[in-house]
Amino acid sequence: MRIRTVVAMTGALALSLTGCAQGGGTAASADTVSYWLWDANQLPAYQACAKGFEKENPGLKVRITQLGWNDYWTKLTAGFIAGTQPDVFTDHIQKFGQFADLKVLEPLDGLGIEPSDYQAGLADSWIAQDGHRYGAPKDWDTVALFYNKKMTDQAGLTGEELNSLDWNPKDGGSFEKAIAHLTVDANGRRGDEPGFDKNNVKVYGLASGGEGSGDGQTQWSPFTSSVGWNYTDKKRWGTEYRYDDKTFQSTIDWYFGLAKKGYMAPLSDYSEGANPANAQLASGRAAMAFDGAWMISTYYGSKGLKVGTAFTPVGPTGKRATMMNGLADSITRNARNKQGAVKWVKYLSSDKCQRIVGRYGIVFPATPAGTDAAIAAYEKKGIDVTAFTRPVADKKDFTTFTYPITNYAADVTALMKPAMQDIYGNGKPVSSLDQTNDQINLILSQ
Repeated sequence: MRIRTVVAMTGALALSLTGCAQGGGTAASADTVSYWLWDANQLPAYQACAKGFEKENPGLKVRITQLGWNDYWTKLTAGFIAGTQPDVFTDHIQKFGQFADLKVLEPLDGLGIEPSDYQAGLADSWIAQDGHRYGAPKDWDTVALFYNKKMTDQAGLTGEELNSLDWNPKDGGSFEKAIAHLTVDANGRRGDEPGFDKNNVKVYGLASGGEGSGDGQTQWSPFTSSVGWNYTDKKRWGTEYRYDDKTFQSTIDWYFGLAKKGYMAPLSDYSEGANPANAQLASGRAAMAFDGAWMISTYYGSKGLKVGTAFTPVGPTGKRATMMNGLADSITRNARNKQGAVKWVKYLSSDKCQRIVGRYGIVFPATPAGTDAAIAAYEKKGIDVTAFTRPVADKKDFTTFTYPITNYAADVTALMKPAMQDIYGNGKPVSSLDQTNDQINLILSQ
């Protein structure tokens, strides 16, 4: 989607909302609260929460709709325009700024959200520039390194060694040495052996998770942040992006250079929704992949794949880095059943629901009690989640950071996605990001 398309869509949405009266285009539904989410894996957990909520609120029903990621945001945006939006929906920090700016969300200041009741930083992320809260903390995730144990064992790499990797943008450190050694060409030569054929690779040391658009959550963000780079000039609601920063560009040049060396799968190996990083590990196409905590059950549930997890590598700052993203539940401004929606969101963000969700062992709920329930559930399945949970507690050795929270996030993605694809897949120089960064900052300055 090109920039003019995104801007046009945003304008149409704004005009439509301006023309609607409060609650316009919706019919009252006093006994039902509609709720949307995108993760099919979490659906059973929230169906269980709905049962608990309905028991405590006789006469109120929760109707849950689950949609795939892309359809979810398309239909939600269309719903805001047509007046068919849900009462409550799972919100993402990337989308939140624009939704708040367009005034399609209901303030949740009276919900009684106390930041100290949730994992550090989760509650504060959902306060917009106008000072109002628009999201109730739901869950959180971090990023770690998944690896195929059979392949790492064959390469002579132990779990302890994988947890001790470091990197730098000059020679890649022990991390690059590890993925080079895990890479195997069609003749059986490893990436660090004489005669290795980078143009005829059978197994890549590192899977491709795509270009990463403008945030690189499960691609390059552990590297750019552990070298000391920040997305914008401010931690929250930045007014200028920093993709023109030379430290950032040198890191990106090194990272995508791994594909040129034959150690990382090419962009052509990745097809969003069709051949994600976990599929590349499961098929034996790649030995390791960075991915988020929401994918733990998917990796460990892959047939024939014995998987392990390791921390992100130590960077030049002396720390490991991982994005810590937190989702929230938001109420739409024109909700049909606003009173019921408030009750449902309050229940969703409570220990009652969060413990229920945690016991399913799919995600880490936002409250400490919910997180503990999830850790126990994973342990029961024989899954060690330390690589995901320790970064949240250990601030000495780890740096956690959030998505860049700014206005015009959709426009940033629309510009950065093709720009990063050109660097990764078409060999365009990283210096081309200077122009892209100028375009982005021009939009933010409007």
